[in-house]
Amino acid sequence: MITIHDKEFAPFLTSEEISKRIKALAWKINADYAGKRPLVLGILNGSFIFAADLFRELAVEAEISFIKLASYKGTTTTGNVITAIGLEETLTDRHIIIVEDIIDTGKTLSTFLPQLTRQQPASIKIATFLTKPTALKYDVKADYTAFEIEDKFVVGYGLDYDGLGRNLPDLYILK
Repeated sequence: MITIHDKEFAPFLTSEEISKRIKALAWKINADYAGKRPLVLGILNGSFIFAADLFRELAVEAEISFIKLASYKGTTTTGNVITAIGLEETLTDRHIIIVEDIIDTGKTLSTFLPQLTRQQPASIKIATFLTKPTALKYDVKADYTAFEIEDKFVVGYGLDYDGLGRNLPDLYILK
């Protein structure tokens, strides 16, 4: 058990389990993007560790960039998506792989995808560390998912609780 701020969290996924699954996702991406040069687009802040680990496992030529979108405050989603840092790359005719830390309601990506589509990329696929299928309220589907989890709050491996816990190598679930 660990305590962050006022909440207790129990171990959920080990760094070894996470690493094994990321290698499997990278293998699929390598096969899908053979002969292409995708732009991996990480959604900050939560995806930075997952994006870095996934990117290091890619064997295809690829570029990486980041954009900051946010919809969480504390342990719940606010329902509002804020763009804090914008995208600088030209996306026209590029193959885009959006990298997310977690898809729960789908609000963040449902807001961002139309903006991205207007830039006319060649393709858009989504890679996510976690999905919460029972929490999904918007029509957003990941093409590459490391883990599906129940609708519980988690911390670690890039995910935080009010700013803390991102640096934990394992994933913990709210007790």
